[in-house]
Amino acid sequence: MNFVDADHPDVIAFAEEATAGATTDREKAVALFYAVRDGIRYDPYVMADDPELYRASAVLQAKVGYCINKSVLLAAAARAVGIPARLGFSDVRNHLNTAKLRERLGGTDLFLWHGYTELFLDGPGGDGGCPPDKGGESRKRWIKVTSAFNIELCERFGVLPLDFDGEHDAQLHPYTADGRDHMEYVRERGSFEDLPYDEIMRDFRAAYPRAFEESAAPVVDTFRPA
Repeated sequence: MNFVDADHPDVIAFAEEATAGATTDREKAVALFYAVRDGIRYDPYVMADDPELYRASAVLQAKVGYCINKSVLLAAAARAVGIPARLGFSDVRNHLNTAKLRERLGGTDLFLWHGYTELFLDGPGGDGGCPPDKGGESRKRWIKVTSAFNIELCERFGVLPLDFDGEHDAQLHPYTADGRDHMEYVRERGSFEDLPYDEIMRDFRAAYPRAFEESAAPVVDTFRPA
């Protein structure tokens, strides 16, 4: 299954609309980041084992997702406008995990397979056109971008919103705005051209059986802004 369906008409339309007026890959990447960050609401309770829900085009239609879904969409949208993109994953410990979500995940604050997007762009000092450096090598490199938490969610939980300048990594903050512990990266999973769905679901079912129980009670969405 092709999860990063960059050739889907809806994904192409979304990407072209979001990048209207942008002239460089950097400008397009920044525009796409904010379109996905704030246009797709973050909700960890949509974690499910239906592969169709992880297609970029399906995430776009649903307008809601968690880190993995949103990263797939950003990767697809980037590819749709000609920016090389892939998926990256890490295990993270969320020190601001809510009691309700912690219960849903079996009492842990460890999130396996946290997803982000890697975009192949100019690094610091480039002009968006990928000029060579003094040694004749391209300045382009893979930049890690996390589009998970929309601005309303950040404001509600006192989390510093992630911004992206098109040059530097935009990864989850280790601390909140008032200095509390927030996100801790504990393991790198690597980079992938498409979603390693089977491997992720195998680990999720083993680590979070309650989240996949059909009899699990519906969860009131505490992640929607008040």
